[in-house]
Amino acid sequence: MIQPWKKIGSQPVGDFRIFKIRSDTCVHPQTGREHDFYILDSVNWVNVIALTLDQQLVMIHQYRFGSETVELEIPGGMMDPHETDPVAAAIRELREETGYEGENAHLLGKIYSNPAILSNTTFTVLIENCRIKHGTQFDPAEDLATQLVPVAELPQLVADGKISHSLVVVALYHFDLWQRGLKQA
Repeated sequence: MIQPWKKIGSQPVGDFRIFKIRSDTCVHPQTGREHDFYILDSVNWVNVIALTLDQQLVMIHQYRFGSETVELEIPGGMMDPHETDPVAAAIRELREETGYEGENAHLLGKIYSNPAILSNTTFTVLIENCRIKHGTQFDPAEDLATQLVPVAELPQLVADGKISHSLVVVALYHFDLWQRGLKQA
């Protein structure tokens, strides 16, 4: 059986506004040898499945600096440090990024963003019956364009690589499971 590793030390390495890096010293449970691991501590993230009355998903185009590509994604982002409710954060993100609001917002799923190096969780929230009600309120470094995409087109967009952000694909999978009745919301 795989056992958890015992952490015997931890020290901060750097603070980079949107994440902090720490170095943890852990003991291998089988060999007893010490190893250092670098962990990125970040606030939790939220992804929004915003569904319109006519079964379209509210999506955005956004430039991503890591991949240097414009990605087709769902609204979402980092939860503010004081936020503890992913549903409230999702409602806020949807409104700010797209101007849309909806009803019956509820948690659809949660995953570890990348448990190898990240300490945070990404939540997927479904908001139904979405309609545009406000102007957008972008953060200073945001530049987004909203697009409605029919739900029926989502699998092909993923298959064709037109949706390639891993956390968006996971959110769409949570949505697919919910649509099939395999996941309770």
